[in-house]
Amino acid sequence: MNKINYYLAAVLFMFATVMVQAQEQEQTERQAGHTNQSKFRQMYQEFSTPNAYRSASGAPGPAYYQQQANYKMDIELDDKDSKIYGEETITYINNSPDDLEFLWVQLDQNVREKGNKSALRNSSALQGAVPVGQFAGAHMKGAEFDGGFKIQHVKGSNGKDLPYTINQTMMRVDLPTALKSQDQISFSIKWWYNIPDHTVSRARSGYESFPKDGNKAYVIAQFFPRMAVYSDVEGWQNHQFWGSGEFALPFGDYEVNITVPADHVLDGTGELQNRKEVFSKDMMKRYEKAVKSFDKPVVIVTQKEAEAAEKGFSKDKKTWKFIAKNVRDYGFATSRKFIWDMQNVKLPSGKTAMAVSLYPKEGNPLWEEYSTKAVAHTLRSYSSHTFDYPYPKAISVHAKQQGMEYPMICWNYGRPNEDGSYADRTKYGMISVIIHEVGHNFFPMIVNSDERQWGWMDEGLDTFMQYMAEQEFGEEFPEAIAPNAKYPSQRGEPAKIVPYMAGDQNFMTPIMSNPENVFQLGSNAYGKPATALNILRETVMGKELFDHAFKTYSHRWMFKHPTPEDFFRTMEDASAVDLDYFWRGWFYTTDYVDMGVKEVKKYQVSNNPPKQIRDVMEQRNLKLSDLPPLVFLADMDGDDYDANLKGKNPSDVSKTLKEYMMDNLTAAERAAVKEPKFFYEVTFNKPGGIPMPLIVEYSYADGSKENVTYPAEVWRMSDKEIKKVISSQKELVGIVVDPKAETADIDTSNNSWPAKEVKSGFDKFKGNVKQ
Repeated sequence: MNKINYYLAAVLFMFATVMVQAQEQEQTERQAGHTNQSKFRQMYQEFSTPNAYRSASGAPGPAYYQQQANYKMDIELDDKDSKIYGEETITYINNSPDDLEFLWVQLDQNVREKGNKSALRNSSALQGAVPVGQFAGAHMKGAEFDGGFKIQHVKGSNGKDLPYTINQTMMRVDLPTALKSQDQISFSIKWWYNIPDHTVSRARSGYESFPKDGNKAYVIAQFFPRMAVYSDVEGWQNHQFWGSGEFALPFGDYEVNITVPADHVLDGTGELQNRKEVFSKDMMKRYEKAVKSFDKPVVIVTQKEAEAAEKGFSKDKKTWKFIAKNVRDYGFATSRKFIWDMQNVKLPSGKTAMAVSLYPKEGNPLWEEYSTKAVAHTLRSYSSHTFDYPYPKAISVHAKQQGMEYPMICWNYGRPNEDGSYADRTKYGMISVIIHEVGHNFFPMIVNSDERQWGWMDEGLDTFMQYMAEQEFGEEFPEAIAPNAKYPSQRGEPAKIVPYMAGDQNFMTPIMSNPENVFQLGSNAYGKPATALNILRETVMGKELFDHAFKTYSHRWMFKHPTPEDFFRTMEDASAVDLDYFWRGWFYTTDYVDMGVKEVKKYQVSNNPPKQIRDVMEQRNLKLSDLPPLVFLADMDGDDYDANLKGKNPSDVSKTLKEYMMDNLTAAERAAVKEPKFFYEVTFNKPGGIPMPLIVEYSYADGSKENVTYPAEVWRMSDKEIKKVISSQKELVGIVVDPKAETADIDTSNNSWPAKEVKSGFDKFKGNVKQ
C-alpha cells in the first residue's frame, strides 16, 4: 500500500461522520417516500408554468391583456331616509382573446340582504361571559335590516331588458349574442338600497348618526353594481363576497354625478368638474391658496362653518360632478358636519397631488393637527419606494371604527374624548390607520392584485410599506413622538410576530390562503407578510437589492393585475437572489424560525494524532511515517488535552506545520502570519422549519466582539444542524445567535453559549405590553 492510499484513508476518515449523516437522512427520506424534501428545492411544484400572458421573469408577457369597464353614473342620496338611488351605464371592453356569452357583476351590498348565508357559514358557541354589545347584537335582535340591492332593471343599449340571474352577491347578465374578442358592449342598471349604520353592522361603508345634532356622516362605497374581473388566470373571478375577502375589479374611466342636500360637503374619487358651482366664493379662495401651500393645510370649510351647517337641514339639492380616469373603483363621503382642509404635496419627481381631510368637529383637535399631515407624508414616502402617486388627490375621511380604502379616498378611525383630550394610543392609531389606508392607493388600487383571493398581496405589502412610512414619519416629525424614541409601529418588526408564529398550529394557515379561510386574518395577511418583507429587506437581501426589486415589481404591475407568482418571480429576477426557500417557508407553510447554539468544542494543535486518528491507523495497520504531513487537533475536553501546550503558537507545537512554513514562506511572510492560538468547532442547530440567515455575535476574552452573518444557504445540506470552525488569536468566551432579534426567532433560550436564562421573544413581547 503506497502513501497515496494511506493519505486517502486518513482523509476518508475525516469525512466519515458527514457521509453517515447524509446516508441516514437519504434513507429516512426514501422510507418516507420523499423524492426531494430540501427546503431549497425549486418552486416548480408550487408555481404555475409561465406563458405568453405572464413571463418567467415575473413581468407581464407579450400577450398580457386586461378588460376595461367604464361607468357613467347618476347617484342621489336621501339623507332623511338613508337611502341611495342610482342609474349607471357600463361600457365593457373585451380585450381578451375569448368570446364572452355572459358578464358577471358584483353586488356586494347583498351581503346584508335578508336571508344572506354569510352569517351562517361560521361556527358559534356560548360562553360564560360575553361583552354586552356582542350579546345584544347576537341574541337581542330586532327587525332584520332590509339591506341589499333592489335591482329595478338591466337594459341593453337598445333599451330592451337583458335577462339576469342573481346568486347571492353575484349577478350574471346573459347577452343576446356573444361579446366578441376586441369588441365592447354598453348596458345600464337601475337600483337602490337602504344604507346601513356602519357603527352597528360593522359594514365597510354606510352612515354614522350623531344624536346630539341629528345629523349623519356618510362614507359610501361598494354602492353600485360593479364588473367582476375576467383574466388569463381563471377567466371570471366570480367568488362570492362573504365579508373578509375584499375585491377584484377592472380599471376604467368614471363620470359620476352625485346629488345630495345643498348644505352637504362632499368629496370623492376623481376630479371635481363643477367646483365653482358647489363652492362658495370663500371656499374657492381658500382652495386656490391650498393649491400653493406645501408646508401646512389650508382650511376650506372651518369648524365654525360646519357647526352652523349642522343646524340647517336644507331641503334644496346640489349635484357634485366628478371624472376619474383609470381607476378600479369609486367612493365618496358626504355630510353637513364636515370640516375640510387641503395641502399640496410635492412628489419625488416634482409632480404634485393634493392631501385632503374631511372630519366632523368630533375629530378635533386630533384631526386638524395630524390627518392631512399624515396623508401628505404617506404620498411622499410610498412614492419614494415605488412610483410617483399618479392621481390628483388623496382624501382621509374621519369615520368611527372605520379603516377602509378606495381610489383617492379612505375612511379612518381615531376619535378624541368629548373634552378634546386623547391618549398617545389614539393618536398613533389614527396616524397609522391613515398611513395604511392612504397607502392602499398603491396596493391594490394601482398595483391591482386580487384581494378576494390573496389578501396578503394588498394588506401585507401595504403593512410593510406602512412600517417604513411610520418610521420615516417619526424622523420627519419628531415632535409627534416621545423624545429620543422611534415611532411605535404595531407590525413589521420581527419580534412583534413571534407570539403568532409560536402559537397553536391547529389555528394557523399559510399566508397563501384565501382570506375567508384564515383563522387570524390580522396576523396572517397583515403582520406575517409585512414582517417577512421587512426581514427580506433588512437581513436577507439588503436594502439596495430589495428596494430595486420592489420598485421593479411596482412599475411592472402599475394598473395591471399581478398574481403572487408575479411578485415572487420579479423579486428574484431583479435581484439575482434565489428566494425559493424564503417564499416556501414564510408564505406556503406555517413553519417558524428557531435557531440556536447546540455545542461548542475546543481544540488545540498537537504534535500527536488524536484518538480517532489513532483508531483508524490501528485498524489499517498504519504508522505515523505512512501518513502525509498533517496538523493534528486534539479535543481539549478529551484525554488528548495537554495543558503544557496552552497558549503556544501552532508552529511551535506542530513540527510538520513549522517545516511547511519554512519551506513555503519567506522570512517576511512568516513574520506577518498571525497564528491562531484557539480553535473551536461550533454546532448550530435549527429546531424551526424555516431556513434563515444565521446571524452570530462572537465575544472574546479581551472584550471585543465580532458579528458574522452566514447566508441562509448554510442550511442547504443539513436542515437540522451545521458546524462552523472558529480559529482565533483570542479566546472565545460567548456566542449569541440573532443578537438583535432580526429573524423572528420564537425561542431565544437556546441562542447563547454559555447557556443562560434568556427571555424568549414572546416573553419580551409580553413584557413590553402595558398591563
